[in-house]
Amino acid sequence: MILAPHTADLATGGRGALTWPLDATTCQDGFVMSATDLSPTSLREAFGHFPSGVIAIAAEVDGTRVGLAASTFVPVSLDPPLVSFCVQNTSTTWPKLKDLPYLGISVLGESHDEAARTLAAKTGDRFAGLQTESRENGAVFIHGTSVWLESAIEQLVPAGDHTIVVLRVSEITVHADVAPIVFHRSTFHRLDG
Repeated sequence: MILAPHTADLATGGRGALTWPLDATTCQDGFVMSATDLSPTSLREAFGHFPSGVIAIAAEVDGTRVGLAASTFVPVSLDPPLVSFCVQNTSTTWPKLKDLPYLGISVLGESHDEAARTLAAKTGDRFAGLQTESRENGAVFIHGTSVWLESAIEQLVPAGDHTIVVLRVSEITVHADVAPIVFHRSTFHRLDG
């Protein structure tokens, strides 16, 4: 069944309805959107159905902690040890970090839902209320997180309105007793069990 251009409501997990104009065909328990209907809002909603971990990327810049949060972290390679994340090209924080020799990657733990919001904020002290550890090489790590990855930028890959940042891992610290936090449908969740 083809729907004429009109407005459709999508369930958003109890957060109200998300609405946008679309031409769609129905499918079991949902609908299919055509390429002409792929707005940033509809894409964000669809991409939000994929749960992901949240990381903090941080370093010291002239004695000041600088960092941002990302939910696009992906292990890439075992040999060599590579990981990646994506950063928006409009970020005003990334230019301060991208030329540094080392970055600290902290996989945020289940108690860091507020910290993730603070790290993603446009203004204010992004490290307010957080205990951190700085290394001589400038990498900054957040205490209470599940994994620390000391990393250096290996490659920057332009990808639309984002840049894929590929990092070579030089050191890993695992805090096995800390469960990660998960970002799903614009909300932070804890893993059960």
